[in-house]
Amino acid sequence: MIRKVLLYPLFGLFIGLATPTPAAELAPLELLQVHACRATGSLLLFRGEGFQEAHANRMQADLQAMDRAFHDIAEPSAALRSSRDILVTQLQRGVSFGHKEEDVPWRYPQELAKALRDVLIAARAQSGPVGTEELPAKVEYLNVQYLSRAYIGTFEIAREDGDSYVGQDERRLLPDIDQELVPLDDKADPALAKLKTRWGFLRAALSDLNSQSNALVSASGRPYAPVVVDRHARSMSGQLLAQGKSASPVSP
Repeated sequence: MIRKVLLYPLFGLFIGLATPTPAAELAPLELLQVHACRATGSLLLFRGEGFQEAHANRMQADLQAMDRAFHDIAEPSAALRSSRDILVTQLQRGVSFGHKEEDVPWRYPQELAKALRDVLIAARAQSGPVGTEELPAKVEYLNVQYLSRAYIGTFEIAREDGDSYVGQDERRLLPDIDQELVPLDDKADPALAKLKTRWGFLRAALSDLNSQSNALVSASGRPYAPVVVDRHARSMSGQLLAQGKSASPVSP
């Protein structure tokens, strides 16, 4: 189930960039989506990178952040409450399985993907009209797709919901994120300039995802680089959260 993966050498130049401390600028429903994706990514790293305690602890921290966001929602819908509980259960199951491939039920990857999708769909349904505030969640959702493909197989997106990011893969999400970043004034804000630089390198890896193929290999044929991609995705989403509403568009 788990395949060996290597790091993209070029990414190594950027590993030292500090991860900013996220600020709760987004509404709780949007924050919940970010932390749900992050918790899922942490589980995939835990199982894919040798069952390191640091990844298990990170998943628990992500779940706590998701729980805080959930409790900040004034009136969570029944669908959101139920789907969130199911996702937590599936993530805890993932930690409890043994270390061998046969210890993991063969349907578990599909069940995990569905649990995450259902949370995101329920949160979006309750949040109403959305815009660039979904950008951090889109980055983390693409990261989950990448980690899943690197470690356990293709992540099943909500294809019936293709108008939302939950039903999209890199072929739709990459140009969408590009467009959402264009208006941000990186000349006036050095932090935004760094964010766009980081996105350039992260985008190069995510564009190699090769979701259109049933073969679990990258489009370029190079090994996947899940650890580095995850680091950059989390750092970028953290920067976006930290920028929050201070990310100013370019003046016309």
